[in-house]
This record gives sequence, structure tokens and C-alpha cells, in this order.
Amino acid sequence: MLSRGVKFLILSVVIGAMCTFGMAQTRMVNDTSISQKVRKELVTLPYYGIFDNLEYSINGGTVTLMGQVVRPITKDDAAGRVRKIPGVTNVVNNIEVLPLSPNDDRIRAAEYRTLFREPALQKYSLGADPSIHIIVDNGHVTLEGYVLNKGDHDIANIRANQVSGVFSVTNNLKIAKGRS
Repeated sequence: MLSRGVKFLILSVVIGAMCTFGMAQTRMVNDTSISQKVRKELVTLPYYGIFDNLEYSINGGTVTLMGQVVRPITKDDAAGRVRKIPGVTNVVNNIEVLPLSPNDDRIRAAEYRTLFREPALQKYSLGADPSIHIIVDNGHVTLEGYVLNKGDHDIANIRANQVSGVFSVTNNLKIAKGRS
């Protein structure tokens, strides 16, 4: 037989564990809900486009924004919209505004034409949030986003390296889950 004190201790530990597990589940649900809202706000920004890359992380009520944008207004709008989401208590805005450069603008346009004239890659330029984003910073190109397979990943890399005036290409394209 267990004494009353031991029973009480065991019951307290069990209840404490259940509360902790419940709080962890609630936080996970809240982070997922906030994440969906943050993503929606970012992809619907008026000046967000194929030459911008926005990412975020969530830790409790703190949302950290990262990435690169062409226009300063996009950085400010992103933080402003995310700040208004219920459950967000703090926004850390680490978005980099890319430098103004006529040469980078020329490279952006050339990269866009070169990548999306390729029949295998045309599907990635469609929609409000295209699957491939082209980031150009002082002649250095970074491809961000998702493709369906390794072949498209490699074609994008080959095409991006064909543009004149590009110093380097970093291919950060990920292959969408469930695909080869």
C-alpha cells in the first residue's frame, strides 16, 4: 500500500506532466497557426516578387524575418504586417535590402529570361509566389525556392551560370518533398 503522501506526490507529478505536455501541444498549434498567417502576409505583400526572398522563424511569440528584398518598402511592410498578427509579441526584422545597382537590375532581367525561357522551368515562374526566386547582390546570383526534381535543379543551375556579367551562382533550390 502506498501512503497518502506518496499517492499525492505521484498524482502531482502526473498532473504536472500532463499540463506541461498540454502547454507544449498548445504552443505547437499556436506556432503552426502563426506560421500560416506569417506566410500568407509575406507572399501577399504588394511589392514582393521573384527578385525577393523572404523567410522567417518563430520562437513563441517572436517572429524573426530574414531574406533579401529589392525595395526598402517591402522590408518595412513585412514587419508591419507580421506585427499585427494575433499571438505575435515581437518582430525581429533581419531582412536585407539589396543595394541599388543598374548592373544588378540588368542581371535580374537576364536571369529571368534565361531561366524561364527554358521549357522545363517555365512552370516555376507562375503564381503569386513563384517557386524560384532570383536574388542578385553585386553581380552574385542566388537561386532560392523549390523545384520538383533534381533535373530541374541542375537545369536551373546551368542556365543561371550562362548569364553574362555574373560573378557567381549559388543554387539553394530545394527539391520538393515526395519527389525524386
